[in-house]
Amino acid sequence: MPDLLCKPFGTHGKVHQITPQSAGWRYVGFSLYRLRAGETVGEALGDNEAILVMVEGKATFDAAGQSWGELGERMNVFEKTPPHCLYVPNDNSWEATATTDCVIAVCLAPGKSGHEARRIGPDGITLTQRGTGTNTRFINNIAMENEDYCDSLLVTEVFTPAGHWSSYPSHRHDEDDFPRITYLEETYYHRLNPAQGFGIQRVYTEDGTLDETMAVSDGDVVLVPRGHHPCGAPYGFEMYYLNVMAGPRRNWRFVPDPAVEHLF
Repeated sequence: MPDLLCKPFGTHGKVHQITPQSAGWRYVGFSLYRLRAGETVGEALGDNEAILVMVEGKATFDAAGQSWGELGERMNVFEKTPPHCLYVPNDNSWEATATTDCVIAVCLAPGKSGHEARRIGPDGITLTQRGTGTNTRFINNIAMENEDYCDSLLVTEVFTPAGHWSSYPSHRHDEDDFPRITYLEETYYHRLNPAQGFGIQRVYTEDGTLDETMAVSDGDVVLVPRGHHPCGAPYGFEMYYLNVMAGPRRNWRFVPDPAVEHLF
């Protein structure tokens, strides 16, 4: 199995490139660009659709034969303001020119030519609390099941306060048995505040055939091919992650780990 913890290639340019082939799965792709003002990047999507997320900074975009102007507002992801995003259908291309130093996430999954290119956010995205006590975290839903913006992708941002747990109680979505559970591959792009901190993520199956616990640093990506996948933010370090999910159908249904089912 490929390593589940993916370190960035560096600090500038394309610092992550995860494909179904490199991850050993079928649906999700994820790339990340860290750009300086004035730099231009772009990609042809082929069979994939994309949601481009302005994690930080600003850039102008051309995509799907249109000019979309400048997207982006927050200069630090931990401002927690709604992100500016762009959906680009399959069989199209996109190009971005950084107008400030910026971080652009490219979320990929198979497209079916079922949706038109469109802006997503900041309008319509509201930071929402989920959980209670030390399981409290805050969600910016970009394109989850209720947002009929794309063919395959499910994308959301999560802010986990210091000392709290997230993606918890433990749950899995690794079987294609709708409506009980859906098969969804998933990536986590992590950020930490302060950046020199660390977080914890465990990916495990109930039978123990997969059981990895990872210390994640600022900028790491974790792959979740199957199993449960809770995260913890130590006292003193706030955690952000950008989730990308996709599978054979665009529904998010999960089942809990029996050990923590009483917590739901």
